[in-house]
Amino acid sequence: MRCSLVVLFTLAVLGCQTPASRVDGQAAVEPSVAVEDVDIATWQARMQAGTLSSHDLTAAYLARIEAIDRKGPALNSIITTNPDALTEAAALDAERRAGKLRGPLHGIPVLLKDNIDARPMATTAGSLALIDNVPASDAFLVRRLREAGAVILGKTNLSQWANFRSSRAISGWSSVGGQTRNPYVLDRNPCGSSSGTGTAIAASLAAVGVGTETDGSIICPSAVAGLVGIKPTVGAVSRNGIVPIAISQDTAGPMARSVADAAALLTVLAAPDGADPASGAHPGVIDFAAHLKADGLRGARIGVLRQSMGLHPDVDAAMEASIAALKSAGAIVLDAEIATTGQWDAAEMQVLLFEFKDGLERYLANHHRPLKTFADLIAFNREHAAQEMPWFGQELFEMAEGKGPLTDPAYLDAKKLAFDLAGPQGIDAALQAQQLDALIAPSTAPAWPTDRILGDHFLGGGYGAAAVAGYPSITVPMGDSHGLPLGMVFMGKAWSEARLIELAYGFEQATHARQPPRYLPTLDVADTGVAH
Repeated sequence: MRCSLVVLFTLAVLGCQTPASRVDGQAAVEPSVAVEDVDIATWQARMQAGTLSSHDLTAAYLARIEAIDRKGPALNSIITTNPDALTEAAALDAERRAGKLRGPLHGIPVLLKDNIDARPMATTAGSLALIDNVPASDAFLVRRLREAGAVILGKTNLSQWANFRSSRAISGWSSVGGQTRNPYVLDRNPCGSSSGTGTAIAASLAAVGVGTETDGSIICPSAVAGLVGIKPTVGAVSRNGIVPIAISQDTAGPMARSVADAAALLTVLAAPDGADPASGAHPGVIDFAAHLKADGLRGARIGVLRQSMGLHPDVDAAMEASIAALKSAGAIVLDAEIATTGQWDAAEMQVLLFEFKDGLERYLANHHRPLKTFADLIAFNREHAAQEMPWFGQELFEMAEGKGPLTDPAYLDAKKLAFDLAGPQGIDAALQAQQLDALIAPSTAPAWPTDRILGDHFLGGGYGAAAVAGYPSITVPMGDSHGLPLGMVFMGKAWSEARLIELAYGFEQATHARQPPRYLPTLDVADTGVAH
């Protein structure tokens, strides 16, 4: 929270305590740990050898947040840090010394998108309406992380209300956190809605991070930040304790700098929760690290969705190079098609609007919020329009407010139609037609310049079918356009995360396409394409 954004509102209610001041308070001891682009396995090896403590590692990440998120390039990806992070890390160090190890995340700092409940921090979804929403308990996935020994480092910025307030929204902007910047080229957009998690993990502000997705909100920000992002099967990761959009499509998932780190995080996140209605078909806890197979592509049958290409010449060139790499690694690559692409769009929107109203009002009631309905939120936004709506409105809120209960035949028909078109008639049919293991497509186009007047200049992406069907998808870096990262997305049938990880890891090991961010102010492509 930047005081300049909310001073008229928060000074009277809570006082002005910036995230930067909380970072300063925790990082009193200047650490000497270099954290840039270090993976979980390296951190664990160092802690096991006794050359590093979780306390010092946590302090190092907090110092880096202060140095490049608050200052320096001022990425603005962190809303707040956990005031108990160093204490939690020290306790985990004591457990390690006593011979107790909780798992591969023991002592590892993790960042969470700020629509996930984690005490003692507020869960704001980027809105001043939830600025004091300190939950009574952790989200189910946060309990899983703590049980596995992770240090909850803090909360990341996001597109406000997970990018479902306005059709003219600016990805990466919220009234609580301001505008997150893309760490590769600072005036470019980080995509959304898991914008802060994408930027923060690309910039090595934590080991790994958790994002959430309804349609593209893990895949897109991961792709434009040069990350691996996993959007699991809906129900694989519990949604309890997460500010919702749509119960049919919402999920949380890992965002990391490597497939190995993403797999380690998913192993912890993915677990059955009887309180989540989509968890009934859950296969149980899987060690996804066991599926990191360097030869994972050998003999695999992969379908290319060329109908999702054509977004940009550089994207097409990177896809062709990636297809060649897949073949060289032993995969059989065939052209494929989802015949129903785009036919689910109208039905999906109806599902999101109905489920958003129902789910968000349930969340507000369960958290005993003074604002209890969409009508209350709409009125709040109007009352605080200077802070909440300086750039775009709330037409999606207003559309959702007009929807009825989830027993409405219009909703039930739309839900069935959207799922059938994207799932059984879409991904499943394409896979079955040629006995494919997975489908691939470009994740999205290169990051666009952030434009507060016109909003996002989004050219499209290849992940929509998996999002609407509730099936898994994984984006992996595949190249760049003038230094802006590009990703390729793998999609498969429901509960096929393990197989997709084998393919994604094989592709990553065959290409090593990821490059770290350079924090360039802007991009000059007038003649040479050289950034400055």
